[in-house]
Formats: sequence, C-alpha cells, structure tokens
Amino acid sequence: MKRRVWAIEEKMAIVMEGIQGKTVVSEICRKNQISEALYYRWRDIFLEGGQEALENGKSDRIKALESKLVEYEQIIAKKTIEIEIQKKTMKWGI
Repeated sequence: MKRRVWAIEEKMAIVMEGIQGKTVVSEICRKNQISEALYYRWRDIFLEGGQEALENGKSDRIKALESKLVEYEQIIAKKTIEIEIQKKTMKWGI
C-alpha cells in the first residue's frame, strides 16, 4: 500500500482543527484517515516550531537576509562615495 504524502498546508489545517477543540481528535483522525499517533506527532512538531519562533524572535533565514542587506547597504554607500569623489575630481580637472 502506497503511503500518502501530505502537504504542509494540509497538516497545518488538521493540527489547527484539533487545537481549536471544536472537534475531538479521534474524529479528525478518522475523517482524514490518519492515526492519532501521527496527529500528535504533527501537533508536537507544530508546537515546537511555534515555541522556537517565540524564543528566538526571528528565524535564522530572516537574520541571514538582514545581515546580507546590511552588507549590500555598506557596499552601496562605498560606491556612492567613490562616484562623488570621481565627479569632483573630473570637475576640477585633477
């Protein structure tokens, strides 16, 4: 029997349905044809991710992108100064 591959959005929807508490977990699992053990594994992973996000504030990916942005801003500032110096040098014929 071939195992089903669940999209992240599907997993999140199933976990969120259980977290909201409007439907019992056993019914959610039966409706989606998954075991309760799988549901609880997904839920635990989901909650760990939320806890990590709250503890760290920003993800490592966002921090890396912000670091790159600062680096690029510094390069642009240097090049801007170099261009201004070249303009003044050409203006005065030096």
